[in-house]
Amino acid sequence: MIEIYPLASGSTGNCYRVTDGSNPLLLECGIRFREIQRGIGYRVSDIAGCFVSHSHGDHSKAAADMMKAGVDVYMSQGTADALGLTGHRLKIVRALEQFKIGAWTVLPFDTVHDAQNPLGFLLVHKAGARVLFLTDTAYCKYRFNKLTHILIEANYSLDILNANVAAGAVPVAHKVRVMRSHMSLETAKEFLAANDLSRVQEIWLLHLSDQNSDAERFRRVVMAATGKPVFVAG
Repeated sequence: MIEIYPLASGSTGNCYRVTDGSNPLLLECGIRFREIQRGIGYRVSDIAGCFVSHSHGDHSKAAADMMKAGVDVYMSQGTADALGLTGHRLKIVRALEQFKIGAWTVLPFDTVHDAQNPLGFLLVHKAGARVLFLTDTAYCKYRFNKLTHILIEANYSLDILNANVAAGAVPVAHKVRVMRSHMSLETAKEFLAANDLSRVQEIWLLHLSDQNSDAERFRRVVMAATGKPVFVAG
């Protein structure tokens, strides 16, 4: 059984633990290392691998510390270059080239964000689970079959963002940046509608904006659109 534990989600930091009970993985390490230690019960040596989607600090802050602690950290070459990371615990991966970690087969894929070589990840377990991790991207051009768990960004809703711009709470330049590099609730709904959800057990909404989202509304909207259990990572 796959279990998902959000340690942090949002612009201040992102980190998610995904486990089958014996092969725990971390998706992102964008909080302080000691917070990660506390969040996983100080069992850092149990972590089979940590995936970093891109170089922004709220996703990569503890990457060097994770490597020092003996955890293999997987990222694109562009992310490693931007972070200035090297070493035997650094594992460079490429979009659409799959690799294995224990019981997991992992397929990285390219995303659309204002960073060097950002990635999303499809995690396929030998027992049949298929976990999609998709964050910090304006959209996703790929489609996926037989997903069982989805972690997807729903950063903002256009109506809330527009209202904040009109009220002067959000600068126009920030709106442009958000729309070019983050996934809206509306785009997330379109993505989910275009994919095979027949086996999906749960959907997690990630990286909600403090200003431009409404967690309970987003959860209700996605649940109504998909008919699946929906959770908001916080």
